[in-house]
Amino acid sequence: MKQGLSLRISQHLALTPQLQQSIRLLQLSTLELSQEVEQMLDENPFLEVTQDEAPREEFGLAQADTRVREDDRVAEVASEKEANYEDLTGAAGQNDAESDVAESWDGDGSVDVRPDDAEWGGDAPPRSNNLGGGDEVDATELARSQETLQSHLHRQALSLRLGAEDCAALRFLIESLNDDGYLEDALDDLAAGLAGGDAADQEELVHRFTVALHLLQSLEPTGVGARSLGECLLLQVQALRAEGVPADGEAAVRAAARICAQPMDLLARRDVKRLVQLCGESEAAVKSAIALIGRLEPKPGRRFVNVERNIVVPDVLVTQVGRGAQVKFRVVLNPDVMPRLKVHDIYASALRQHKGEGSQALQQRLQEARWFIKNIQQRFDTILRVSTAIVERQKSFFVHGELAMRPLVLREIADELGLHESTISRVTTAKYMATPYGTFELKYFFGSALGTETGGNASSTAVRALIKQFVAAEDLKKPLSDSQISDMLKEQGIECARRTVAKYREALRIAPANLRKTL
Repeated sequence: MKQGLSLRISQHLALTPQLQQSIRLLQLSTLELSQEVEQMLDENPFLEVTQDEAPREEFGLAQADTRVREDDRVAEVASEKEANYEDLTGAAGQNDAESDVAESWDGDGSVDVRPDDAEWGGDAPPRSNNLGGGDEVDATELARSQETLQSHLHRQALSLRLGAEDCAALRFLIESLNDDGYLEDALDDLAAGLAGGDAADQEELVHRFTVALHLLQSLEPTGVGARSLGECLLLQVQALRAEGVPADGEAAVRAAARICAQPMDLLARRDVKRLVQLCGESEAAVKSAIALIGRLEPKPGRRFVNVERNIVVPDVLVTQVGRGAQVKFRVVLNPDVMPRLKVHDIYASALRQHKGEGSQALQQRLQEARWFIKNIQQRFDTILRVSTAIVERQKSFFVHGELAMRPLVLREIADELGLHESTISRVTTAKYMATPYGTFELKYFFGSALGTETGGNASSTAVRALIKQFVAAEDLKKPLSDSQISDMLKEQGIECARRTVAKYREALRIAPANLRKTL
């Protein structure tokens, strides 16, 4: 083999740390972005939060075109290589041309954005600024500070004036309840765990626990301390009877008490004939009893469960402008989800004047801060572009509702904006749009197409809306089967197989016909 020298010219794309960060920020949700911003504020001294209000509601898209297309090319390479770039590996290889990047988004050096706000119950007002200081109480803290089931029961137990042993037994049972308010362990098992093998002590403990269980089941909420669903419902029926019922409702309450003693699968199937035989009540009384049981609470501890409820804060706001034939829709970014960031002017000026030892590392941190601000701007620019394209394509939805939804796939938006499908997928994941019909994830507006008799296509979202309408208007005594719904869709000119109907019905959390039927 002969050795030699050769010269070859080639081109390739390099995923620089800046572009890796841009891709990662694009796919973050609002909450994850706020956490990323907070972490960057802690790590980079050149980055700070400004309290000034941003003067604009939307960004200039023309200036962002070049950056978005550059990010799109990188996203395509990353998608093909199936690489997962999670961390910013450094700022090596920084370009001198980056030094002319603006140190802030707007002329006043600020970018008006607030991260996601989690609200308890959905009615609490959002905070004006998540990143800045303030005396506002966080909704997550409110959720955590709500009264638990155990504390609610302990407070009631204080008024019972029990002896030390009975009080300890009641307290033990209260602490043994699960989140739904049920006592999952048998009294014998609880006593055996405390007795340590002593039969006499175990028998005494079972007696104490039995008395304490009756006391526990007398507390609010009614049904707490039950060991099964039937017992929970029975306790609530007995409470209704103790409160007093009209003479015409006595039969229904009596039948409800007897139904609670029967297997729950009969009640779930609403098998009136079988329940009439087992309970010895009239058919009318059993039907009234089933309706009565349906209004009871199967999980008494539900409202005390300490769940951190995160309200969805939209990234994009769509408002209607004009009426009639001149109706248009205005798409703007939500100013409450955009971080207010800028480069620290004092530190940046001091760095420019100081060229001594260590200035190279500080210059790198300053460049990272500029990159971060630029990449966040690019993220919101891309979200706005994609959202605007979606609104243009789905204008019928914003006028007439989900029944007018058109088929739409990621490729259509990607081709229109000159982006890659992977970029559109990142933008539409965990990003939300507030519309006149509610708040939806951006992916909601994409749906597969079903053929029609006229040769056109119908959106799967519109078909699901039709199925929901058919089920809402059905006769409960003769609910529609999947085959019947499929035939009704064909009458509307939509070709939809029975198995497809079943898939859409399950996605809508609609029970099958046999469980929707009132026997």
